[in-house]
Amino acid sequence: MGAEYGFNFKFLLLYLLLVMHMASQCVDGKGGAMDDSHGEEMHGEHVHTHDHPPSHMDHMDHSLLVFFTMNDLKVGGTMPIYFPKKDPSRSPRLLPREDANSIPFSYEKLPYLLQFFSFSNGSPQARAMENTLRECETKPIKGEVKFCATSLESMLDFVRGVFGLESQFKAVSTTYLTQSGVLFQNYTIRAAPREVPAPKMVACHTMPYPYAVFYCHRQETENKVFVVSLIGDNGDTVEALAVCHLDTSQWGRNHVSFKVLGIEPGSSNVCHFFPEDNLVYVPVQTASNNLINVM
Repeated sequence: MGAEYGFNFKFLLLYLLLVMHMASQCVDGKGGAMDDSHGEEMHGEHVHTHDHPPSHMDHMDHSLLVFFTMNDLKVGGTMPIYFPKKDPSRSPRLLPREDANSIPFSYEKLPYLLQFFSFSNGSPQARAMENTLRECETKPIKGEVKFCATSLESMLDFVRGVFGLESQFKAVSTTYLTQSGVLFQNYTIRAAPREVPAPKMVACHTMPYPYAVFYCHRQETENKVFVVSLIGDNGDTVEALAVCHLDTSQWGRNHVSFKVLGIEPGSSNVCHFFPEDNLVYVPVQTASNNLINVM
């Protein structure tokens, strides 16, 4: 490991305390739980139209406020949503494949990794790393293909494996048009949601780790992808990426969305908004022209 590589890691670690603290607030189920089928990056709750967040939400982590159902996708509908804002200058970056492959990425190697990154046992950083490694090694649910990408090259290889080696695809994400810095507020749907035709899709969710790790997965069950134009009470305008899962029958009963929505597995579709730093890959021929191409 060269001196330049070591310097890059010291630089990345400067951000880690903030990143890990935010991620460790939602470490139930998926180590930060950032995937649709196991726990997504858990910031959502389904709520029917309200003028103000209902009082029972005072007892719920606002980071869970991203879940809803397709019935809520109506012009003029209002729901409280937590949209974390990313700071590119503080966000860990994907490492080049060669650098990523030089570092073990295994729960079995956790003691070595904690020593490598100078984290003590039981620290928030150690717990977040443990949860991420455990989740990445958890077997996929029925009908799911999953992969934890530790480099851009490995992420794109996984996507090509899903779409086909000669396929063309692009990554789309939530886009903030204006923002006030308020993370949690009521948002109103300004226009009819735009569906992105996506016969196949790969969702990639950020995981808490010293460098960027994405939990990427593809589900065989039917999903719908939407772009939803939102305006917040504080004036924030967001082109929000949302995915609706039409079949939840294979999801575990403890999935947080069921608790938030008050439903049972398989009884309803479950939708959720994507934070800005999560990605959805779709075939390029079906990607809407008004989506942001981030790759």
